[in-house]
Amino acid sequence: MCHVLIIEDEPLIADIISDILAISGATSFDIAPTQQQAVELAALNRPAVITSDVRLREGRGPLAVDEIHDSCGAIPTIFITAIPDECASCDHAVEIISKPFTCQALQQAFAKAQAAGMGI
Repeated sequence: MCHVLIIEDEPLIADIISDILAISGATSFDIAPTQQQAVELAALNRPAVITSDVRLREGRGPLAVDEIHDSCGAIPTIFITAIPDECASCDHAVEIISKPFTCQALQQAFAKAQAAGMGI
């Protein structure tokens, strides 16, 4: 079982991410379009992996990830962003993927995140 929290404010991109990760073995998803919703959803259902955009309409993905890590512990995180330079300080990044992204890049990052989550 692999529950994924997708922090993304563009619904179509969130759907594409969930479709790719479902093919790759993810079994359930929460999608959060805002920083606050991400923190709330993670508290309700701790994810095994997080994917996060950087800039959201309300808040910032890295700040949500920091809050989630503070309350839930370390969770492997994949940042998917059009502005990868803004992830320089993203301490929890297993991988930083630039938008537009490929299916293969996301699948490889997801496999790496799953391995990190299992301590491999």
